Amino acid sequence: MDVLGWILVIALFAVGMAGAVYPVLPGVLAIYFAFFVYGWFFSFEPFGWFFWVIQTLIVVVLMVADYAVGAWGVKKFGGSKLSVWLSTIGIIIGPFVIPAFGLVLGPLIGAMIGELIKGESFSKAFKVGIGSVVGLFSSAVVKIVLQLMMIVLFIIWIV
Repeated sequence: MDVLGWILVIALFAVGMAGAVYPVLPGVLAIYFAFFVYGWFFSFEPFGWFFWVIQTLIVVVLMVADYAVGAWGVKKFGGSKLSVWLSTIGIIIGPFVIPAFGLVLGPLIGAMIGELIKGESFSKAFKVGIGSVVGLFSSAVVKIVLQLMMIVLFIIWIV
């Protein structure tokens, strides 16, 4: 059973890290759930209230930052709220519609459509679309760093 427990914990960590760049996967929630899997298979004893407070704060920060950093990219490049919404929708459906490049093209096209609907020029819409991609990559970097921090804290806590 120990091997199964570790396989599940590591698999959840891997899914969580993949979710940092592929938004359809659960990301940070998979990593958070891995802590419970560890507790169920081994013990919750190493985790005190301080561990749960730190990890929960990181989860909350990640969820807020995920949206905020993506929206920041669109706003920084002059985009509207509609462009923020459509770029977010593009992030979600892009990989399904255009499997190889949808993760990048989805938010780009979504933000551009938002600006074109508002009556902006194509060049302005393209600039805002680039902002959505900058926000996407910035958000991915933040997620990777914070999720790695969660995993490292977990390892430190159980050793």
